[in-house]
Amino acid sequence: MSNRAISTELIELGERIRKRRQEMKLSQESFAEKAGISVNTVSRIEGGQTAMSVEIFRKMIEILETDANLLLGKEGGGTENLESIQEVLYRIQKMEWKEQKIIMQTIDSLIDSFNEYR
Repeated sequence: MSNRAISTELIELGERIRKRRQEMKLSQESFAEKAGISVNTVSRIEGGQTAMSVEIFRKMIEILETDANLLLGKEGGGTENLESIQEVLYRIQKMEWKEQKIIMQTIDSLIDSFNEYR
């Protein structure tokens, strides 16, 4: 893989990280603090100027409450609906089992009700 391809991928990854951080209304400063890195490092990652370790990437995924595939641009079709569904699933996954069960029962009921009125 050429350096140009790598840098393009880093730029796109950085843009997706910046977009998600801004959606969550996080400043670079607060994001850096939560990730345990410097503001300069956040800026360089978002600008596609530097790569990051797997450990830092994992922290960013947790902080941004998103899926790694979304940040990597592998959302399977690029639809906004898929991103929303994956974000909800990620949030549900972080809940306790009892809470997950309640959410799933609620979703089942909503789907059943929706199907009755179609």
